[in-house]
Amino acid sequence: MPKRNLFLLLFIIILTAGSGLFVYPRSIFRYVDLSRFLPWRLGLDLVGGSHLVYDVDLSNVSDGQSVLNGLRDIMEKRVNLFGVSEPNVVSSRSGGKSYIIVELAGIKNPAEAIAQIGRTALLEFREVISSGDEKEPKIEFTPTPLGGRYLTSARLTADSLGQPQVALNFNSEGAKIFEELTGKNVGKPLAIFIDSELISSPRVNEKIAGGSAVITGVKREEAKALVNLLNAGALPAPVTLISQSTIGASLGAEFLKKAIWAGFWGTLAVILFISVYYRGLGILASLALLIYIILTLGVFKLLAITMSLAGIAGFILSIGMAVDANILIFERTKEEIKRGLTRVGAIEEGFRRAWPPIRDSNISTILTSIILYFFTTSFVQGFALTLLIGVLVSMFSAITVTRIILRVFIKSA
Repeated sequence: MPKRNLFLLLFIIILTAGSGLFVYPRSIFRYVDLSRFLPWRLGLDLVGGSHLVYDVDLSNVSDGQSVLNGLRDIMEKRVNLFGVSEPNVVSSRSGGKSYIIVELAGIKNPAEAIAQIGRTALLEFREVISSGDEKEPKIEFTPTPLGGRYLTSARLTADSLGQPQVALNFNSEGAKIFEELTGKNVGKPLAIFIDSELISSPRVNEKIAGGSAVITGVKREEAKALVNLLNAGALPAPVTLISQSTIGASLGAEFLKKAIWAGFWGTLAVILFISVYYRGLGILASLALLIYIILTLGVFKLLAITMSLAGIAGFILSIGMAVDANILIFERTKEEIKRGLTRVGAIEEGFRRAWPPIRDSNISTILTSIILYFFTTSFVQGFALTLLIGVLVSMFSAITVTRIILRVFIKSA
């Protein structure tokens, strides 16, 4: 057992050292900045950027969820054109209203981005013209009169064999244009564009009259995405910017600096308290706490979690919960020593008796974090996620790491 515990402690130390290098590579490599290859993902409140909330009017739309999803996808494509680092675009429905929330971290020109993101989606049908020779064919797309205002709906259906297909319906005016257009392009593809970006190019098999058509040969997920985009372009729901908050890069950097110092001083205060109050046990528990902090930060970076101020708050809260578990263990240990057990036996019994309350309290926190994550958005989700991961790692730290350290140093503790 002593050799096994020593081996486990050595493994934990090596793992912690590797995690520390992963968390902050410049601390070891003086002349090589590995942080360019292993960057932290920081929220807009730490690197600066804009938080936008758009209200989407779906009062005149039959398939509201499809249109909302399509608008979200279109906005995400527009955001990507600005080269924003890790943009976050989500849709939300609350109190009978629909919203699209856009987070743009590190954006340099928020005014231009806002103007482009919120504009109406443009749906176009274009003819495909091939030119050139067989070795270097050139494809050109020619605009047609058929646009989104003529498309009344797009639906996901299935053929007689159960294969997915997209059913299109045009109004009376659009049906005439579509009939003429398909008649001219039998055997050729007819390109569909959203915001001048090609999203589909189905082949015309015959002249289509009546204003109804289907697009076949697509997978179910592709068909669903196509339906959303077509509905968003065909039924342009009014999009209104109702909330905007912008944080400058310098202010974000100041917030990050203050958050780091808050975490440092808070952790130092906790370490001093448990070291003074529990003496030797407290010092060893402080070592376990430092290991917990480094390992948890490594998990955050490995999972590419976007760290915001709320996320940092959740992590700092999990540090307090990790210490709370050690306090429960040590108080149980003191009770067992008073009962006459040896120090080794008292510690083992303390761990055994402290586990049920540690387990129950952490499970309740985990459940709360899961509920917060799935039923909220944006900053609250960041808080819930870091708290959830922090609690899971703290359970491992308190029960496994602290116990191994105490077993190795128990005679000198």
